[in-house]
Amino acid sequence: MSTVAWPAAPAFDDALAMRLQQAIDFKTKPPGSLGRLEALARQIGLIRNTLTPDLVRPAMLVFAADHGIADAGVSRFPAEVTMQMVYNFLRGGAAINVFARQHGMQLEVINSGVRGVLDCVDERLVNIPVAAGTRNFLEAPAMTLAQAEQAIAGGMARVRRHAALGTTVVGCGEMGIANTSSAACLMSRLCDVPIDACTGRGTGLDDAGVQHKQAILARALARAPRAREPLAVLAEFGGFEIAMMVGAYLEAAARRMVILVDGFIASAALLVAEALSPGVLRYCVFSHCSDERGHRRMLAHFGAMPLLALDLRLGEGSGAALAWPLVQSAACMLNEMATFADAGISTDHSEQGGEQSGEQSGEQSGEQSGEQGGHHQNNARSGAQP
Repeated sequence: MSTVAWPAAPAFDDALAMRLQQAIDFKTKPPGSLGRLEALARQIGLIRNTLTPDLVRPAMLVFAADHGIADAGVSRFPAEVTMQMVYNFLRGGAAINVFARQHGMQLEVINSGVRGVLDCVDERLVNIPVAAGTRNFLEAPAMTLAQAEQAIAGGMARVRRHAALGTTVVGCGEMGIANTSSAACLMSRLCDVPIDACTGRGTGLDDAGVQHKQAILARALARAPRAREPLAVLAEFGGFEIAMMVGAYLEAAARRMVILVDGFIASAALLVAEALSPGVLRYCVFSHCSDERGHRRMLAHFGAMPLLALDLRLGEGSGAALAWPLVQSAACMLNEMATFADAGISTDHSEQGGEQSGEQSGEQSGEQSGEQGGHHQNNARSGAQP
């Protein structure tokens, strides 16, 4: 059991929530006509604790580490691919490089625990490895509790660094061969879901490969039946990059940052963060629903509706980067779109001509009423989630 006091996520202001909803409803549009973008705008205002939220210097933190469970043959690719992909990030050749450049995101690669020595000097590379990969959790805990806490602290420190540079939006990506195995075990234990429902194809396993992976992970879970507390579960089955993402989420929520959550592995890290500090979830925008088996069920566990459904399963923070323009649009709508009063547009049907005062006017009024009712019902159901 950890004795660390994890940072708390500030509560949302109910009065501000009402003012934000009123501000959104009075924009020059029928109430609710921008759909989920309106709920997203309200969430962003609540996160930043203002009617005029500032989304500046978005940062994408890609954490990389190796996993001992890879030695059990749960991935199509060998462990050395993790380091090779780190070099690809630094050369600018990966998908996340392309999307981060396209959308003006600050990209940082964090060596959280890659096997071997990264022999390069690059301002985008932060070398803070906890160890040269985790142990094989089929045989022993992936890491000690002290290592888990060290990794969480490392992720918190990176977010503090970016906050000092003005960042108000942070996304987390990851790279680590076999990390879908860690994520599946975290989900199975923390959500109390059978491991078969959590285990997908990862980097492209065939049916036989998936069956082997499921059998290995079932044995690993059976090895540590008493690990139930979130930090203990993380230490048993996690990865150093996953633990650093946990820390990044904790610190970002405490600093009222908008958190862009990527796919299956990033969501598994959020399971731990929310368990350690309830309330982190309110600060999260779920970018997409991954094609990795189990992610849809994990999103349902969070009560989350992701912005995109593109059948992605790459990781790296790629889905979070793709969703970032939608987050920008929601904030811009709130900050820049005119109200009816600003634009001098009447919303009173009695001011319109007689031809519209009858059936047509009633039809329009009914449509607006239905849209507005559905809009508020959706907000009530989903809380601060877009």
